[in-house]
Amino acid sequence: MDLSALPLSLATALATPALGQTLALGAAVGIVMGLTGAGGGILAVPLLVLGLHLPLTQAAPTGLIAVCAAATLAALLGLREGIVRYRAAAWMGVLGMLGAPAGVWLAARLPATPLLLAFSALLLYVAWRSWRGPAHEALDTPPDQPCRLDPVQGRLRWTTRCARALGATGLAAGVLSGLFGVGGGFVIIPALQRFSDLDWRSIQATSLAVIALVSASGVAAGALHGALPWPVAAPFGSAAVAALLAARTLARHVHPKVLRRAFGLLTLGVALLMLMRAAGYSLG
Repeated sequence: MDLSALPLSLATALATPALGQTLALGAAVGIVMGLTGAGGGILAVPLLVLGLHLPLTQAAPTGLIAVCAAATLAALLGLREGIVRYRAAAWMGVLGMLGAPAGVWLAARLPATPLLLAFSALLLYVAWRSWRGPAHEALDTPPDQPCRLDPVQGRLRWTTRCARALGATGLAAGVLSGLFGVGGGFVIIPALQRFSDLDWRSIQATSLAVIALVSASGVAAGALHGALPWPVAAPFGSAAVAALLAARTLARHVHPKVLRRAFGLLTLGVALLMLMRAAGYSLG
């Protein structure tokens, strides 16, 4: 194959010995997202750091490529089904898009080891929440949720408390997205469960719409800062999307509790590996 006729970034990717590994890791992220409906971003960055030895500042926006593409596809499907609360998603997404560049800016200026430790702590938290499950989260739901559906119109009633709660959620998701390369679903979904009376399918679809907006901002910020290695990001994202489409069918045949707890155990294992990396242990 004559690589000279291809664009430079694509030619470099095809000539890279680690292309197969990049595709395999991207596919792994897509499978996790397809089976769980989330979780891709929280695992994409560790896989890129541990598997391809990218620095966290490059792994974060690269992981967002896969998250952005997959979340956009899922959000469009949700919009077609009418289960996305688009006004809430737009409000959280706008504030998240404002927060994502701030996270990228911070990531470029913070030392690598504290960033790895912080990300490991985040992984441990997500693992605990995945194992704990939504049954326990329901016990924490306040009786006076600020965002409630109008029983007549079927839309969220917008109040100052509702706008403030959703806005803070979107901003936090955006900063974490830019800082660590995560989509922010682990922040958005619990917040929507706590602050609203939306059903699960609507919460998940709305969260994915926010993730699509926020991760797009993080990708753009990473590209502007020169932190996005396209020869790795392009095949990684493409493999993730293709694997997600294949895994969505399998997800219908596995109990959600099994998927959630398996994801929690996987996240715990990755967190321990990241802690070892931060402590200076060689992982290959």
